Amino acid sequence: MEMKYCDTAAATSSPQQSNSPKSSSPSSPSTPPPPPPQVVISPCAACKILRRRCAEKCVLAPYFPPTEPAKFTIAHRVFGASNIIKFLQELPESQRPDAVSSMVYEASARIRDPVYGCAGAICQLQKQVVELQAQLAKAQAEIANMQCQQTNLVALICMEMSQQSPQSSSPQQSVDNFITSPESYQSDPCFIDDNNLGSLWEPLWT
Repeated sequence: MEMKYCDTAAATSSPQQSNSPKSSSPSSPSTPPPPPPQVVISPCAACKILRRRCAEKCVLAPYFPPTEPAKFTIAHRVFGASNIIKFLQELPESQRPDAVSSMVYEASARIRDPVYGCAGAICQLQKQVVELQAQLAKAQAEIANMQCQQTNLVALICMEMSQQSPQSSSPQQSVDNFITSPESYQSDPCFIDDNNLGSLWEPLWT
């Protein structure tokens, strides 16, 4: 009886050991990652206005975004879509943004002034520059004139002050000089002595 009990116990324990590795293995295969969301690219302003499909390598798309439809409308009104595409294809990519800006500026100027266009705006700006230069030269001349007047006024004030200072001190100074050195006044031809007085009156009595 003891041998049978051991055999049955070993038989019951062996299936449990064999089933244990199976439980550790994954029960279901790995699910694939979800696909990335599809990005919907809106057509450029040029293709939207022209009502055509915007290709992946559209020449106009980098320079006429869908947020700026008026930009292409102005250029298309003057130059036309075919000419704009032709201009851009003939230029390298580094010069295309400047070319588009120039075309849009010229088109807007041509719409404002159909006769002269951009040349009329340039002439008007040059006229304003000439007028401003004339005003600047006039202001500089007035500044120079005021500086000259100020210099002359300062010189005149200094001259008057220098003339007034000796006159104010001349009476007292002359008295002091006469007291200290009367010989200088006697040697002066304008000084009249008693001896010289008779010689001055002699011609009158003859």
